[in-house]
Amino acid sequence: MSSFSSSVRSILPMAGAHSHRQSQLHHQQPSSRLLLLLTVLPLTLATLAFVLQWRGGVTDPVTRWSPDHDQFPGMATAVPSLRHHSDCGKNPLSQSYNPSFPYFRDWTFDFSSNLSPKICITTSTSAGLEQTLPWIFYHKVIGVSSFLLFVEGKAASPNVTRVLETIPGVKIVYRTRELEEQQAKSRIWNETWLATFFYKPCNYELFVKQSLNMEMAIVMARDSGMDWIIHLDTDELMHPAGTQEYSLRQLLADVPGNVDMVIFPNYESSVERDDIKEPFSEVSMFKKNYDHLPKDVYFGNYKEATRGNPNYFLTYGNGKAAARIQDHLRPNGAHRWHNYMKAPNEIKLEEAAVLHYTYTKFSDLTSRRDRCGCKPTKEDLKRCFMLDFDRSAFIIASTATEEEMLQWYRERIVWTDKALFMKLMRKGILTRIYAPMIIIQSLKESGVFSSLIAKAAQTKLSKDNFLQSVESSNSTRNSRSEIISSRKIDAGGLSQATARRILEVIDDSLPSAIPPLSPPSLDHADLIIS
Repeated sequence: MSSFSSSVRSILPMAGAHSHRQSQLHHQQPSSRLLLLLTVLPLTLATLAFVLQWRGGVTDPVTRWSPDHDQFPGMATAVPSLRHHSDCGKNPLSQSYNPSFPYFRDWTFDFSSNLSPKICITTSTSAGLEQTLPWIFYHKVIGVSSFLLFVEGKAASPNVTRVLETIPGVKIVYRTRELEEQQAKSRIWNETWLATFFYKPCNYELFVKQSLNMEMAIVMARDSGMDWIIHLDTDELMHPAGTQEYSLRQLLADVPGNVDMVIFPNYESSVERDDIKEPFSEVSMFKKNYDHLPKDVYFGNYKEATRGNPNYFLTYGNGKAAARIQDHLRPNGAHRWHNYMKAPNEIKLEEAAVLHYTYTKFSDLTSRRDRCGCKPTKEDLKRCFMLDFDRSAFIIASTATEEEMLQWYRERIVWTDKALFMKLMRKGILTRIYAPMIIIQSLKESGVFSSLIAKAAQTKLSKDNFLQSVESSNSTRNSRSEIISSRKIDAGGLSQATARRILEVIDDSLPSAIPPLSPPSLDHADLIIS
């Protein structure tokens, strides 16, 4: 009996263990099936996708975007060899790459209907396509939707305007006699804030011309539904530092609604060679603005940073501004905006800036000289130029030989002292900015500019008819719309000025237009409170 009991006792645990295992297997079966399903389903879908694409049932989006459906642009070029590790600290663009964004080739960046806020840039320019095309498309990339180009000289030639007019969002305004006559009726001539710049040559004439163009641009930008307007020269690029997307649109979207004007301090290009051909693609070093530096750093290194030149910057140092488009907005010179009914509420940005590519090419010395019909005398220089360095450069370009000019250019403009360069880099006075260079170089390599020029050249007119139409338009423009300069209004437009209807009572208390100003000098060190 005892042996039977012990046998029963030994069998019962075994039976219990067996039933427990059965229960575990019963509960594990659904989990195993689910795991099997999750494993097989993706494999099945991947196999199906592969079969469909192999049979041509699915269109590859890269193939769809590419203008050449047989081959993705740039794939035929050789793959660059790997660089040695010693190149790591060099210019990232010094390496040879395939086009970064080849599918941009036929894109025109027509995002105007989707952008908010809508930003307009206006300029007065005589530059050619080699400068205006990179300038326009760079700003399109960072969020600008509209461009108002007041053109003359080379910029107004048929070969240039035929290309510019094909770009969405670009409006060309020619400096014709009709435009001059319309601007001669502007209320600005009856006001005092710009009066000290009237009837003077060269830079003063340009300053008045820019202000009159800005006045017209406000109306045009408002009519086209723009939210912000910026006056910028074609040797300047906006640098929206501090934004996550490197976006000017995002930067201005974050500006509080009660702000009327946003001031962008300017950085000035610092060239390292005397053979620069394409500044936007070759220059990456800039000197920071006084407003973006600690005061002790700025004044403590002022003499070394100036390098014997008249001022810390070669040219202006008071930045440019974006204005919110609203009632009674007016220009206040090329660098600022104002309002007839109130003092604008303005803010100055701590990171974003305007990059000014000034005197970046040796040829800039002679091209600037040729634009001004002034004599290299003290009296003429004061009448023609507002800034000291422009006066010095004009004298050199007017009196020195080619070799002397090049020597002067290397001493005053090109940064050849590597020890000084590294010291000012460590102090934060000089800085590297690669973003504009990379964007413009990528656009160029992707064929955006070349394809645009090629498309503009494709016209329904035959070559003979095209040349005939250009000749006809030029003769018509010369006879009926002769281009005249702003200062000639003094001779031919005074009678119109006396007959102009005064639009309203003029307030003499209006602040004077803000001209290009040099940064603070050492004489101001004790007057500025940190």
